[in-house]
Amino acid sequence: MDESAWDGTLSASELSASAQAFAEKWKLNNPAYPPWTWVKSLKVPIFATIKVEEGYLSLENVCIVKSNDDEVASCVEGEASLCDKEDEESTDSATLVQTSSGNDNAQPYYFDFHIIYSASFRVPVLYFRAYCSDGRSLGLNEIESVLPANSAKVLLESKWTFITQEEHPYLNRPWCKLHPCGSSDWMKLLFQAVEQAMELYLVSWFSVVGPVIGLSIPIQMLKEP
Repeated sequence: MDESAWDGTLSASELSASAQAFAEKWKLNNPAYPPWTWVKSLKVPIFATIKVEEGYLSLENVCIVKSNDDEVASCVEGEASLCDKEDEESTDSATLVQTSSGNDNAQPYYFDFHIIYSASFRVPVLYFRAYCSDGRSLGLNEIESVLPANSAKVLLESKWTFITQEEHPYLNRPWCKLHPCGSSDWMKLLFQAVEQAMELYLVSWFSVVGPVIGLSIPIQMLKEP
């Protein structure tokens, strides 16, 4: 790749290859979290004679606990869990932060994250939603209040990222997303600063967007195999 001529974007096929590398590195370096999985979606483009397989990366049932005094607590695998749902099907859920709380009045919230390719911007976009243990979805203002304090700080100070709400391109339901308008610019800067293979595009991209929603990645994920 010629970094001097590259505009910071990638193709859908390049995203697919990068998604595989990202999911494998995440599973290896973040064993306490659920894995990212590829969700297939078959679409038939206009005038196409064959089906084209599309999809997105999905990380779901990530739990945070926020007590009545606004303390955010963790719920990692193996703990006596405040995040457990009534049917105990979420015992392997992880959290956005790694602090602890013994407050019995803590309220669990669950997050789903999807990484979806934007054909117009030619970059990945992070979509997410949050909901209570009873299934009630949180609005945008509620989500911002539930996110860890460092997320609010990043959103306030960063010129690259801001949250909007729109219809999920595959599920046709309202989700929040980090707007991708600055993604290609910061990706070009990242790849100019450190020479990287295109397979690490998604890992590098998530190192910027992850902290916005409280999901940081270890430095080991940025290293090539």
